[in-house]
Amino acid sequence: MPTTTQLVISGQSKPGVLADVASVLGESGVNIKAFSAPEVTGTGKLRLLVADLDGARAALKAAKIKFTEETALILSLENKPGALKEVADLLTKSRINIKCGYCTPSREGKRAIVVLTVSNTDKALAILRTQSLDEF
Repeated sequence: MPTTTQLVISGQSKPGVLADVASVLGESGVNIKAFSAPEVTGTGKLRLLVADLDGARAALKAAKIKFTEETALILSLENKPGALKEVADLLTKSRINIKCGYCTPSREGKRAIVVLTVSNTDKALAILRTQSLDEF
């Protein structure tokens, strides 16, 4: 189960923020693989997974768009009812908080790709790796 670096852009929740970021990255040839932009009032966080992390960093810095980085887990779960519950239950039992999560079906639809940021990445990886379940 891999981890990845997720870019986090915090700022005012207003029209055009996602368009600006997408434009900067697109013009730099950086593909956005996944993003989360939950509905918020006031200040929000846009989280991005990109195909070219170094290219994204350079493009955002050049455009003066401030960002931070965080480690995220990438899980490939069987696309069936209850698969996410098993992961969430394991993390809960280990007192690991899920700070952010989003998912998308894989191209063939048989798997679901789940992105999670958690309070203790190393502990979460160790717990999830010890499971013999097909979903992980």
